[in-house]
Amino acid sequence: MTPTTTETLRSRAGGLKLWLERYPFLPALIIVVALLALNGAFSPNSLSYRSLTGLLSTYMALIMLAIAQTYVVSAGDIDLSAGATLSLVNVAIVVLMEKWGGGAGAVVGAMLSGILLGLICGVINGIVVATLRLQAIVATFATSIFFTGIALYVMPVAGTPAPALFWRTYGGRLLGLPFVFYVLAALALLLFLLSRTRLVTQLLAVGDDQQAAYQTGLPVVLVRVKGYALCGLFSALAAFCLTGDTASGDPLVGGKMTLYSVAAVVLGGSALAGGWTTVVGSLLGALTIGLVNSLVFFMGTPSEWQNFVQGLAILLVLMAGVLAGRRARA
Repeated sequence: MTPTTTETLRSRAGGLKLWLERYPFLPALIIVVALLALNGAFSPNSLSYRSLTGLLSTYMALIMLAIAQTYVVSAGDIDLSAGATLSLVNVAIVVLMEKWGGGAGAVVGAMLSGILLGLICGVINGIVVATLRLQAIVATFATSIFFTGIALYVMPVAGTPAPALFWRTYGGRLLGLPFVFYVLAALALLLFLLSRTRLVTQLLAVGDDQQAAYQTGLPVVLVRVKGYALCGLFSALAAFCLTGDTASGDPLVGGKMTLYSVAAVVLGGSALAGGWTTVVGSLLGALTIGLVNSLVFFMGTPSEWQNFVQGLAILLVLMAGVLAGRRARA
């Protein structure tokens, strides 16, 4: 190999590394595009406007939950109670909307109560993990059981319907556009505003080196509590989307979604050790999981094999994304 060729390869590698440092979600974006193409190959109708809108509507809750997980992961923490928080808010708002009559005022009041409940769950996690210094994975697993117990007390049996005003709005149209597009636009605006705050930078600093962050005068405990509070907030927003999509309450609906949210964060290019995260990547990671599930269905996989094939496919995609990111950054 000539010196010129070697320099060219190094230049390309360096350029790719710079691109990944600036846009760490690129591998996830490539995977999403590839999965869209595969879905289209097995079912051309899956790429229609209506089908893609339906996919976004169905997986908006997971997108929100993945973003929720991203903020605690930024500080090197994890929240295994995010799905339980989602379930608790889901049953709480359904019960409150039904109790208050199901009108517009009831919907708004229930949603505000749901946001407050999500924040309370997040702050509880933050206090238990950051203030009491318990291991995050163990402490949030314990609080997930606690939150699930409350959800089962609020609604012992799944299936209580949400008011028609709520789910028809979420699944309907406004000014000719699907309402979920407005949800996505509001999410983008919220994420942009959050990215302009010091909190995101502080979370990443804590995740990168907690001891160094403390020595520079950063209130590490408070920052971690705020990270968990943000997680609780987005878990509540995820509950709103899930309630709008399913039109009912279920105290156990979020259990499986917790691990999906963690997988989406990793698929998006974030480091679970903290200090390196991307909310755009987490969004793409959640869409990846949705597209994998759709692909397994369109391939005609027998029902008894679907969970196995879904898990294997997500594992392979996860390995491909992580390896591609590591190799490019090396």
